[in-house]
Amino acid sequence: MEAIRKLSQFVGKTFALWAALFAFVGFMSPDAFKWVLPLVTYLLGIIMFGMGLTLSPDDFKILGQQPKAVIVGVIAQFAIMPSIAFALAKAFDLPPDIAVGVILVGSCPGGTASNVITYLAKGNVPLSVAVTSVSTLLAPVLTPAVFYVFANQWLQINAGSMFISIAQIVILPIVLGVLLHKFFRKQTDAAVEVLPLVSVVSIVLIIAAVVGASKGRIIESGALIFAVVILHNGLGYLLGFLAARVMGLPYDAQKTLAVEVGMQNSGLGVALAKLHFAALPVVAVPSAIFSVWHNISGALLATYWAAKFERDKQAKAEQTNQS
Repeated sequence: MEAIRKLSQFVGKTFALWAALFAFVGFMSPDAFKWVLPLVTYLLGIIMFGMGLTLSPDDFKILGQQPKAVIVGVIAQFAIMPSIAFALAKAFDLPPDIAVGVILVGSCPGGTASNVITYLAKGNVPLSVAVTSVSTLLAPVLTPAVFYVFANQWLQINAGSMFISIAQIVILPIVLGVLLHKFFRKQTDAAVEVLPLVSVVSIVLIIAAVVGASKGRIIESGALIFAVVILHNGLGYLLGFLAARVMGLPYDAQKTLAVEVGMQNSGLGVALAKLHFAALPVVAVPSAIFSVWHNISGALLATYWAAKFERDKQAKAEQTNQS
């Protein structure tokens, strides 16, 4: 069990590497991962179930302690990223299927990887967990609504059907995980040790399958999609940070909301694309590429902020010693 726990921790910390590797393998050998495509929603359900296993009432105490920060984070999540996606789709005059894919990932709630990045960046981890959890629980209503508003001009959107899909593949597994954790805490606490491994395996399989299924379209438009994803992610970090600053939140919360806004639940984007736009496989590609890129950019951003934290800490210590 100890070996599995260490492997799980290692894989969780090196997720960006595995995501990029499997994206490459999926591109080079697209047929190898065709079997994953029918399982995408189930794999995401497993990830959401794991999220439920880790949640406890303590995770939501910050709602009473710092309600303003949580509210700003959730509003920013569902306002900034879809707006950026829409603006990029217009600015680059994206084809309808790519435009819808970019807006879809922008309409998703925050991803659980943001909690790890926030920790590494010396941000406010309880705030990160609360914003991720609340935005995820609100996703069945807000994701279809926001997606419809921004994407309906390109393709026909069935917001009601999407609401049902999100409830089934996100809310139901989370609720089951929470209940299991409540009644079988000892057993679930042990299982939590291997969750990073399960989550990473699930996500990299999804990435490989989507990239493989869309190889032809990626060859045609891959550079454009990648450029848009990088801009989408980067502007999300910037505007999330500025939104927190404008609202007068402390610096650790500014870092946290930058990460929360910039990092998306791209696995959900892939699952929704496969369920609702199966005839247009490229709709899932922006989410798949986002899944690879935001972990790389998030790790780089966390490294910068962690180094800055240590420099500031040392400068304060020196100033205290001098005085």
